[in-house]
Formats: sequence, structure tokens, C-alpha cells
Amino acid sequence: MSDAFHIRPMRRPELDLALQWAANEGWNPGRHDADAFWAADPEGYVVAECNGEMIGTGAIIAYGRKLGAMGLFIVREDARGNGLGRRLWFYRRDLLRSRLDFDASIIMDGVLAMQPFYSSGGFQYSHADTRREGVVNGDPETETEGNIVDLTSLPFVDVLSFDARHFGAKRESFLRVWIDPPHGSAKALIDTDGSIAAMGVIRSCVSGGWKIGPLFATDPLAADVLFRNLVSRAAGETIYLDTPDHNPAAVALADRHGLKPVFTCGRMSYGPKATIPWGQIYGVTTFELG
Repeated sequence: MSDAFHIRPMRRPELDLALQWAANEGWNPGRHDADAFWAADPEGYVVAECNGEMIGTGAIIAYGRKLGAMGLFIVREDARGNGLGRRLWFYRRDLLRSRLDFDASIIMDGVLAMQPFYSSGGFQYSHADTRREGVVNGDPETETEGNIVDLTSLPFVDVLSFDARHFGAKRESFLRVWIDPPHGSAKALIDTDGSIAAMGVIRSCVSGGWKIGPLFATDPLAADVLFRNLVSRAAGETIYLDTPDHNPAAVALADRHGLKPVFTCGRMSYGPKATIPWGQIYGVTTFELG
């Protein structure tokens, strides 16, 4: 089987299949994530083939030259256990390193069972990111507590700057698509001085429910106000929020609204850790691309 094994760049339709595989694994991606994911870096995806069949996938996204992200590492179930996944993973790591500067950071969210393997490849554990879920009664009238507007109504340069400050790099192509979800909502809370106090996106998921990501806010009150506005888009349905657990305010927000832990990933990094204000991050954007 391994004699016919090779790795090549992914084609756009294959990303749809990769995300369906992700849904089959229980990751429940957004229904329209593929367009934004592809926009992030069309050269940032690879496919492993064996005997002419796609048996593995992976993302190796370069956000400029200083930050990369690995994700969507899936090997088809019938092709596991024979070392092909290891070959795919190390190929991806080395290819991404070649696309970045020597002092760049690479981030990933790894499931608990795989963390020893990722550590063997040079990644260091940073903290836990936990997916939490629950049904939340949203409040669209939170607009009375602040000026909540569509992200697309703001100057894009302001949205890009706020996002980059909290993500660690500019991701312009991705963000232009991400903040205009076909089935969802993207909002900002505007402070009294006209600056962005919080931004968040909610989108519908393949296997049901709605996922919030990112949720960035300058303080807990701003995060709560925007969270309640976003969830009003999904009345009576399940909400998912991926919280960085070393931000106590993010965990407190989830607890306050009845979101219960579902599973936990470990945020890991290769190279220097990106410096970002984790105390202002209440929901990471995606487990797939950082």
C-alpha cells in the first residue's frame, strides 16, 4: 500500500471533502467554512494519496512569513495504523517551515491523544482550548447596552487591525470572507470613543447548531454583551464556543451561560510563542486554522 503513497497539493473541491471528513470525526465545522479556509491560503492544503485514492488531508496555512497554522490532519480510517499518517504529518510540518521565516511560529490545536506525537515533532504545549456547548437564550436588545454593528459596515482596515492584534498576524483574505457568513452573523461592539471593543462571528454548523469564533473583547462586559447579541441569531439551538482555558474570564462567560465542556484540545506551538492578549480572547476562531 505504501509503495503507491504520495503527497500533492489539494484542489479546491477536495477541501469540501476534507471538511466532510472533519464532520464525520465529530468536529462539526461550519457549513460554509471551505470558502474562507481556501481564501486564507490556497497553497496551504495537501492531500495524501494511495493507489490513486485520497486517504489523508492537512492544512499548512501561512499567515505571512511569521505565523503558520497546522490543522485538518485526517487520515481515512481504513488507512490508519501503517505509518502513512506520520509521513504525511512530518511532510506537512517541513513544507510549512519552508514557507515561513526561520524564526516564525507555527500553531495548532491538537486532540489530547495526539499530543505526545506532536511533541515528538517539536511542538510544545501551551494551554487547553475547550469546546463548550449549550442552548442559550440570546438577547437581541443588547444593542441598547452599546453600539452593536455589522462588521462589514466598518472600515475593513479597522476590523483587520483589531483581529490581527488578537490573532497574532494579519489574515486579510480569510477575514474578508469570514466576516460575511452566508448563514450567520458577524458583529462588533463599538466603544464610546468609536473604537472596536469586541468582535465576533457566529455561523451554522454541518451537524447542527451554531459556532461562535472568534470572540475577541477588550473586557468581560464587552464580551458578554456581544455574546448575548450573537446567540440571539440561534434561538433555541445549540451554541458552541471554543474557549482558551487559561483566560478565566472566558471560562466564566461560558459557565454563566450554561455552556458545558465537550472536548479539549491542546494549543501547541513550534518555534517562538506568538505574543497575543489571551485575556481578551473569549473564543478562538477555529480549531482547524487557529
